[in-house]
Amino acid sequence: MEFHHISVMLEETVKGLVTTKEGTYVDCTLGGGGHSSLIASMLTEKGRLIGIDQDAAAISAASERLKDAKCRVDIVHNNFRNLEQILADENAPLVDGVVFDLGVSSHQIDTAERGFSYIQDAPLDMRMNPEADFSAYDVVNSYEEKELNRIFKEYGEERWSKRIAQFIVQERAKKPIETTRELVDIICKAVPKAVRQAAGGHPAKRIFQAVRIEVNDELGILETAFRTAVAHLKPGGRIAIITFHSLEDRIAKNVLKELSRGCICPPELPVCMCNHQPEIKIIGKPIQATADELEHNSRSKSAKLRIAEKLPIAEKGGR
Repeated sequence: MEFHHISVMLEETVKGLVTTKEGTYVDCTLGGGGHSSLIASMLTEKGRLIGIDQDAAAISAASERLKDAKCRVDIVHNNFRNLEQILADENAPLVDGVVFDLGVSSHQIDTAERGFSYIQDAPLDMRMNPEADFSAYDVVNSYEEKELNRIFKEYGEERWSKRIAQFIVQERAKKPIETTRELVDIICKAVPKAVRQAAGGHPAKRIFQAVRIEVNDELGILETAFRTAVAHLKPGGRIAIITFHSLEDRIAKNVLKELSRGCICPPELPVCMCNHQPEIKIIGKPIQATADELEHNSRSKSAKLRIAEKLPIAEKGGR
C-alpha cells in the first residue's frame, strides 16, 4: 500500500519552524515526509535535514520523496526517544529547529493489517514499529483487569473503563482476543446501548487510543524528548509540537511553560534568590487548523500546534 498521510497544519508549522535557510532541522516524526519535504524545499545546499522514524514503511516513503532535495538529508530508522544519541551519532550537537508531529499517521490507520483502526477488522497489533515484540494483543490478553482499567481511564479518559476491562477479562477466559473486530464487539457489549447512542462517535475510539498509547509508550517518552530537543537548539532555534489529544498536549504545554519560566522561588520570598533563567520563549498561542483544512482533513480537528524559541542569552530570573 502506498504511504499516504496528510500533514496537519503543514504551512503553519514549517513557517514557524524555519528561521534560516542554511540551518539544520530535525523531523522527529518523519512519516511520509510531508513536513520534511516542505522544510527541505526552503533550505539551501548548505542546509541539512535529519528525519527520524521507527516505521520502515515511513522511512521508505520519505526517502523516495526527499531523494531530490537540494539540502543534505539524513534519514534515521529509530525512535525519537533516543534523540540524544541520534544527534550525537549524526554529529549535530546544536540544531536550528526540531518538529514533533505526534500521534498515529493516516497510513498506519488506513493500513488495515496494522490493527490501529476500530473500523477495519485485523489482527490486534498497533505497533508503530512493526519490528517491536510488544503489541496490542499482549496488552488485551495479558494485562490484569486492574491494569486494563487504569490505562483505559488514564490514556483513554473512558468513563466505562472498569466495566470494559471486566468484559475483556471475561471474554479472554474463553479464548484469546485476537482481532480488532473481537475487541470492538466486547466494548460494544460493555457500554450500554443508550449510552453509546447518546454519546455519539464510536464507542471503541477511546479504548483503541489507550491501547495504542500503551503499546508504543507514547506519553512516557514525550517529556524527555521535548527537553532534549530544547537542550540541543541553537540560540534563536525553534521547537514545533503538534498534538492530537489532551494527554500529549498537556505534557507539551507543561514542559514548554516550565522551560519558559524565570524565577522559581517560593512566592513568599520578597526578592528572587534562585537566579533561575528561562531557556525558551513561547511564540504566540497554540494554533489550530483552519476551517478549510478541517473540511479537507477531518483528522486535524483536535490538533494543536505549539511553537517556542530558544533564548539567545537567558535573562536573570526575576519576579
